[in-house]
Amino acid sequence: MEHADYRIIDANFNRAREALRVVEDYCRFALDSNPLSSRAKELRHQLCSALSCLDGISLLVGRDTQGDVGIGRQVKTTPGRTDLKGASTAACKRLPEALRVLAETLRPASPDLADKIEKIRYAGYTLEKDVALFADTHARFAGVRLYVVISSNLPADVFALTNKCIQGGADCIQLRAKDIDADKYFAIAAEFVKICKDARILSVINDRVDIAAASGADGVHLGQNDLPLEQARKLQRIPLIFGKSTHNPAELTSAIAELPTYVSLGPIFATPTKPKLTPVTLDYVKQALPIISGTGVWHVTIGGITEQNIDSVLRAGAKTIAVSSAVTASPDPAAACKKLKEKIGVFFNSYPP
Repeated sequence: MEHADYRIIDANFNRAREALRVVEDYCRFALDSNPLSSRAKELRHQLCSALSCLDGISLLVGRDTQGDVGIGRQVKTTPGRTDLKGASTAACKRLPEALRVLAETLRPASPDLADKIEKIRYAGYTLEKDVALFADTHARFAGVRLYVVISSNLPADVFALTNKCIQGGADCIQLRAKDIDADKYFAIAAEFVKICKDARILSVINDRVDIAAASGADGVHLGQNDLPLEQARKLQRIPLIFGKSTHNPAELTSAIAELPTYVSLGPIFATPTKPKLTPVTLDYVKQALPIISGTGVWHVTIGGITEQNIDSVLRAGAKTIAVSSAVTASPDPAAACKKLKEKIGVFFNSYPP
């Protein structure tokens, strides 16, 4: 290779490594996601390993920072880099550019090495998508403290309860309509989503990814026997918040590997919403927290939680509380929501997360 080839390779090798390091640290420190951070780190190591066959001394000899005519050249504006997310996005865009230049420069002398770089470039595209979608939904769900599940097929009940939960301070509401035709489910979901959007709170549809996508909901909650997240993501038209039910550490570990926005832990206590499930007790919350730590995945504690026992759930380490009958079966759902939200607020003011 010529002297110019080494200069181009050195510059773009550095550029690609630096981009991956930015993404790695963003996932590690901003998203608290070890899985995504590890993927960026692994790509960086693959790149270094692939180019280790080159003469490192020749690369350094070719480097001429002071004589580089591009040093100091600036554009008038650099849009999108006002925060860490913007910096990560810019790095994700810079990465494939650098890798493409590397592949094109290396191909005449080493087609096999160029092919290796191309594979890393394609992996980089996938990483960019996964980081962007995870960051978006991670941020949107971050403020959820009180999550209410409405189980009903009756439009009037759904709409009335939704409005009352909003009045009471719910941060997120899930529509759970079982044994209902798809057209009726969609009609209810569309109005339910509109009510939530007007109030600027999150709307989640239970089970049905198609209904969630078609109605414009913020997210969908999937059970253990529902569509796998990998397939569910293919149906989204906008970034959807994905929740996944778990009942034991094995299910939790498996769910986290799919990188949902949040996992639910439960049922903690006996619940009329799912009477066939055996309560997992607060021990499961305590078991789950170390497994969840460092993944960037939020958690929601659910199942039989009431105003009377919510303090024990919070003390066990729960960050988000999900309730159903404690609110929906109350004579005053708005007041029930308000009392639960106040208890959560008092707890976190005393014990900041």
